[in-house]
Amino acid sequence: MSLDTAVLTQSRNDAESKGNEVQVVEFILGEDKFAINLFDVREIVESIRITPLPHAASHIKGIIDLRGEITTVIDLKAVLKIPQRTSEGLVDSRFIVLDDSVTNTKTGILVDDVTSVLTVPASDIDQTAHTSDETSFILGIIKKSSADRDDTR
Repeated sequence: MSLDTAVLTQSRNDAESKGNEVQVVEFILGEDKFAINLFDVREIVESIRITPLPHAASHIKGIIDLRGEITTVIDLKAVLKIPQRTSEGLVDSRFIVLDDSVTNTKTGILVDDVTSVLTVPASDIDQTAHTSDETSFILGIIKKSSADRDDTR
């Protein structure tokens, strides 16, 4: 996945009809790039202190106080089995706070960095890459041209 971008989404209908364009927020987890539908994102927040929750599932990093709203933080690396960076790396981490309509609760995902907002033709999303129930939230892989790859370095 290092040359392409996996698209994470809750709603598969957004990109299924050909000719549509999808706006995505591209972010980094470890060495790979991922993206989430822009309309599923409420905001992007710089790293702030996470309060751990005792006895929470391994993918629940904890909670944050975001302007008086308690927001659960999901460690997407744990869900996708991506190796953790050193503790130094957490200084540069960001939270992508999801729109309440996506999760029905205040939820953010911990990512290493947010790189850009892209507009991608739906036809550039290879949906055959999705094969497992474990990764049912992955819509597909965005195929980037060589020029796009060079621009992101």
